[in-house]
Amino acid sequence: MADCLFCKIAAGEIESELVHESGGVVAFRDINPAAPTHILVIPREHIESADHLTETKGVLLGELFATIAGLAEKEGLGDGYRVVTNIGRDAGQSVDHLHFHLMGGRQMSWPPG
Repeated sequence: MADCLFCKIAAGEIESELVHESGGVVAFRDINPAAPTHILVIPREHIESADHLTETKGVLLGELFATIAGLAEKEGLGDGYRVVTNIGRDAGQSVDHLHFHLMGGRQMSWPPG
């Protein structure tokens, strides 16, 4: 999508601190981190949110979660980490492009918000 911030980051049109790039997935550091490690993991393909996923996206989801696990290991998050996706404004989704927050490096509280 031409107006999507995350599509522009995935295309290299907007600078970001990339930590992973593959054919289907891009990961970059959050510009407003909520934890010492806070990375956004996105599909290159524009998908609005998890609400818009279907069974046909199984391979992509596998790549997204394998990327998350690999980044968690690379970042030294062996004591634990949190993976979050928000769906809709009431849940805090501010960019209408599926993304997962990988957060760690500190004790997480519950409930999250």
